[in-house]
Amino acid sequence: MAIKGAVLGDILGAQYEFDRPKDLDWEHVALLSDQGVGFTDDSVMSLAIKKALVEGKDLVETMVSVGREYPFCGYGGRFYNWINGESHESYNSWGNGSAMRVSFVGEYYEDYAEMQKMAEATAVVSHNHPEGVKGAVVTATCVWMARHGKSKQEIYDYVLTQYPKESYESSIGYSLDEIRPRYVWTESCQGSVPAAMRCFYESRDYESFLRNVFSLECDSDTFGAIAGGVAEEFYKGFGDIDAEGLLKTYLTPELYEILVM
Repeated sequence: MAIKGAVLGDILGAQYEFDRPKDLDWEHVALLSDQGVGFTDDSVMSLAIKKALVEGKDLVETMVSVGREYPFCGYGGRFYNWINGESHESYNSWGNGSAMRVSFVGEYYEDYAEMQKMAEATAVVSHNHPEGVKGAVVTATCVWMARHGKSKQEIYDYVLTQYPKESYESSIGYSLDEIRPRYVWTESCQGSVPAAMRCFYESRDYESFLRNVFSLECDSDTFGAIAGGVAEEFYKGFGDIDAEGLLKTYLTPELYEILVM
């Protein structure tokens, strides 16, 4: 399930979002440290979208009602105001929040066009900048492609058409070895989505995908949420990682109930 891959990526990525050691041995460090482990707004909003779609409820109302239960889970300033204010108008954001929350859309819809339309719908409620919309659509599409048996090269080729090297410094067309020395922490879709997908592209399984995320000084919980669903669908699970145990441990009972509904 892509939603589980995204939520687990958020939880394990959160360890290094703001407090990543400069000399982190990302190839060998334990997947679970004693610092900053737990779900963030990435999981909360991903699960809110799942709840809205499965239960046939209004998207914005569900995002607001679920989101207000977790006021300190890490919302950005403008999205915090969007959740807690009276007006829920779009604010032209290109932030990676639109991509971090969309994995279930790629899992839920069989029809390609319907999937892409709903991915856009989940973005534009707040992130209606073209890059914000693109980030959501590309992420959901990659999940959909992995779920429908597309090859890693086909997923790569699709992402490259959306984020070509000549226009994006973090294009999937650049290797992680090329990206690492010059990558600058960013919360933008255009700086996060193609690099997160490169972490998937260079992986061998879900764990090596996570380690690739750890290798970058990046918005690591969101990288985990963006491409974690792709990795889970492509590799058909989590290998030796006790995903169910971790998800039960770190999610609240209410969020876990949405996860498995």
